[in-house]
Amino acid sequence: MTVSGHRRRPVVALYERIADAVHDGTYPPGSTLPSEPKLAAELGVSRPALREALLLLQEDGLLTVRRGVGRTVNARPPRRGFEHLQPLEELIGGGTGPRVRALLRTLEEPTDFTTQHLLAPARAELRFWESVLGGESGPTALCHEWAAADEVLDRAHPAFAAALRAGEDGPGTAARPAASMLSVLVGASREVALHAHSGITATLLGRRRGEQLGRPADTPAVLVTQVVRVGDTPVLAAKHMLPTGAPALPVLQSR
Repeated sequence: MTVSGHRRRPVVALYERIADAVHDGTYPPGSTLPSEPKLAAELGVSRPALREALLLLQEDGLLTVRRGVGRTVNARPPRRGFEHLQPLEELIGGGTGPRVRALLRTLEEPTDFTTQHLLAPARAELRFWESVLGGESGPTALCHEWAAADEVLDRAHPAFAAALRAGEDGPGTAARPAASMLSVLVGASREVALHAHSGITATLLGRRRGEQLGRPADTPAVLVTQVVRVGDTPVLAAKHMLPTGAPALPVLQSR
C-alpha cells in the first residue's frame, strides 16, 4: 500500500488494524466481513473512515466485493512485502523471523550517508545501532541504523525519541529481547503515518562485514538502503546487508 502525505492518520491506522486482523486469522481467508455499520461499531470508527480504509484494502488485494454477499477476505491475501513498512526481522524467514543481536548502540557524528538522507548538520550527534540478525543456522543479515538528531525527533516524533532512549538501557534479555531500530519506530507509531523509500543494489560483503557475518569478504550480497519519514521529516536511515544464502525478502508489486 502506498499512502500519500494527505491521507488522514485515522484511515492509515484503521487500514493496519483490519490488515492485521486478516493476517492473524481474525478474518480468515474466504470469510465475509461484517456489514459496514456493524464493523464501524465494532471498531469504534466512523463509516466514512472505514469505507476509505476498506477501499484501500480492496486495492491492495486483501478484500473482494461480491454482489449479494459483501466484502470477503481473499483466499490468498498477499503477504506484506518490502514496500509495507515492517522490521527486517519480521520480513525475512516468514512469520518466525531471526533474532536480533545488538552489536553496538552509540552516538556518532554524521557520515556522508546520514548527511544526505537525514539532512543532519555537521555537528549533530546521531544514534547509531548496529545489529546482526540470525538464528540457529547462524547470522543472516547485518543492519546499520541511524536516527535523526534528538531535537528533530522530539519535534517530529517524540514517542519514537522516548522509545529509543528506553531501548538503549542495556542489551536484550529473555523478557525484553533486542530489537532493530525500525522495530522500535514501528512500535511507537500506532497513530503516526510513516512513509519510506528503499533502494536495492548488488555488492560484496567486504572484510569487516564479512567478519561480522562469518563469511568471506568476496561473498555476494544485497544492500538495501532505507529512509523513513514522518511527513517531510526523515527520522530513520538504514543499511541492511543480506549475503548469499539469506532468507528471501518478499517484494509485492501492483499496478
